Amino acid sequence: MKRMAVYCGASTGKNIIYQECAKELGSWMVANQYDLVFGGGNVGLMGIVADTVLEQGGKAIGVMPTFLIEREIAHEGITEMHVVKNMHERKRMMIDLADCYLALPGGPGTLEEISEVVSWGRVGEHPNPCIFFNVNGYYDLMAQFFDKMVVEGFLSKQDRSKICIAGTLEEIQTFIEAFEVAKPVEYK
Repeated sequence: MKRMAVYCGASTGKNIIYQECAKELGSWMVANQYDLVFGGGNVGLMGIVADTVLEQGGKAIGVMPTFLIEREIAHEGITEMHVVKNMHERKRMMIDLADCYLALPGGPGTLEEISEVVSWGRVGEHPNPCIFFNVNGYYDLMAQFFDKMVVEGFLSKQDRSKICIAGTLEEIQTFIEAFEVAKPVEYK
């Protein structure tokens, strides 16, 4: 069984399409034999993905710091919950537990976590695919920003090709299947 870390909003967003895609992703994960690794919450898009995975017989593995459990947002029906001390430990464990990483739409926390995963992949901390699920064009500006990094010499074309910004699950599947591990960035 493979594991996919999903980073996404603790809210559902204003457009119903985000909730629909969270359900679609959860169904796709189970159909493609991916266990879910996620932040462990029962709210927002993360709760929707977890509920969908569980309803369809998949496994949902949460990683949550104690301060969030104390706020009573922990999903109580998941397969397993890893309790960690802080956000740094959460992010490290999620990376270690997963074989690929995907961001649904979300806020600054989602962006920070998937950006760290992209960065860590570039320096050899993991060999796995990083994906932005570009629901409703949500990550269009991110794609433009990565392209600008290439133009300005801060990101190689090879490293840019290892960052998937896809609007469909079919594109995501194709990217994962074709993914080849890149050599870590060498600084000159």
